[in-house]
Amino acid sequence: MNQTPAGFGPPPEPFEPRPGGTGAGPSAPAGPAGPAGPAGPRGAFRGRTAVILTALACVLLVIGGGAYVTFGGDRGKDPEAAADPAAPTGSPSVDQGDGKGPGVGPDTYDPNAGIQPGESRVWLRDNETELAESGASQFGPWRVGDVVVKAMNKEVTGYAVADGQEKWKLPLQTPLCGVPRAPAATGKLVVGVKETDSTTAQCNQLQQIDLTTGTAGWKVPVPQENRYDTALQLELAITGDTVAVARSAVMSGFSVTDGRKLFGTSNTNGCSPHAFAGGSRLISLRYCFPPKEPTSAAQSMVEELDPATGGSKWSHTYDKGWTVGRVLSVDPLVVAAYHKEKKTWNITAFTADGKVRSQSDAAFGVSGRCNGWGNSTGYQECYAAAADADTLYVGAGKPGKELGIEDTLKVVAVDLNTGKEKWSTAEQPKGRTMWPLAVEDGRVVVYVAPGSGASGSVVSLSPADGSAQPLLQSPAVAAGAEGVFYDHGVRIAWAGGRLFLLNGRVVGPEPKVASRAILSFGK
Repeated sequence: MNQTPAGFGPPPEPFEPRPGGTGAGPSAPAGPAGPAGPAGPRGAFRGRTAVILTALACVLLVIGGGAYVTFGGDRGKDPEAAADPAAPTGSPSVDQGDGKGPGVGPDTYDPNAGIQPGESRVWLRDNETELAESGASQFGPWRVGDVVVKAMNKEVTGYAVADGQEKWKLPLQTPLCGVPRAPAATGKLVVGVKETDSTTAQCNQLQQIDLTTGTAGWKVPVPQENRYDTALQLELAITGDTVAVARSAVMSGFSVTDGRKLFGTSNTNGCSPHAFAGGSRLISLRYCFPPKEPTSAAQSMVEELDPATGGSKWSHTYDKGWTVGRVLSVDPLVVAAYHKEKKTWNITAFTADGKVRSQSDAAFGVSGRCNGWGNSTGYQECYAAAADADTLYVGAGKPGKELGIEDTLKVVAVDLNTGKEKWSTAEQPKGRTMWPLAVEDGRVVVYVAPGSGASGSVVSLSPADGSAQPLLQSPAVAAGAEGVFYDHGVRIAWAGGRLFLLNGRVVGPEPKVASRAILSFGK
């Protein structure tokens, strides 16, 4: 294109992927500087034209094929940051979507104000539940039919997918203490709940919940496998009709349908269960302790289990010094591990029968949420990775001093047969984090977080070269609300053509302060 869309700055140079290399081209220049608040932009597009679809098609990510997006801004800091040197312009009493306005009266924040043709309407819900001063973690989001569900503390809530209206709320008797990444295909979710309300209470109860109706099903205790079997937290995963439970170096499995115990283990054979990953297969993560060696010499093991019996189908033990950090994909199985002393991490792809398909040290950096560095739980908590049969697509950036980085400003495609990079998009200016979410209809669906002067969007990438096409664009004024879904804790779902953002932690309601809980836009 020869013309620069108004308000976006000059287009960057086109990028050509380099087979077998990073393929990184020059970074796209930021658009005009706009105000930004904590962890996100607060400004709006300048010089917006009525032909928003034309602008969106032109203003895409710089990748092979020459389409581009100009990104700008700094998504800011932690929600507890005291200073906001780049606060929104205008009266401080006006709610810009960042949680600082009154949220009532004539200044009520509307994330769809000034919506343009081709933009997707946004709905936003704030936390309205009273919580302890430290707040509470949120889990989900899970879409089941026309309902999207989140879980928090002692409640599970369902919202209408179309407009975010509350459909149901299920109170729990005691707090949550274990939540799987996804429910069963039937819409049934099994969570861990504490024995009592005490902060030191054992996590030894399982509760089934029907996410389609918001009703509680069976509730059963988790029997002790041995006298050391106690836990304050459970690691859960669901595969088929089995919910697998790991805690305190033992594991067990229960039927999602009726809560019946399917298997258990009190003898670990020197390899203690640590966590699970679920989905189409049940993957166990263990620590193996060599005889007569210190516990620091433990080796990580990846194992596939029969979900009906808990029997091992195959296992793979990593070399000493390597710690399994994340399961990036279950089918095909792709695992990220790191080496603390060497300050490096690798990607291992496995065949269906557990043989190593490829293994390579990564030349790029990823968030600690995607290689496990500094994150000891939630082994399926990477929300920036997707895979098809032969390629892993992951949000990446320049390696940092530590193994986990904050800014994943490009997408890298890794060949699972060779472990080599096939291509990467150009690295964007700070603020526009990229989150590969799924592979659909032969293309890679990517959420691009908001930056100064631009709200969030969803694009699709060609798996062959990374060339981009627009899918969704949220309104400009929604950038403020999207910006407080902080990168280090946000949980994301892409389902049925809609994007759902869930803040990993919220606080109780306060006067003139909103704690953004869940946001969605799409079809």
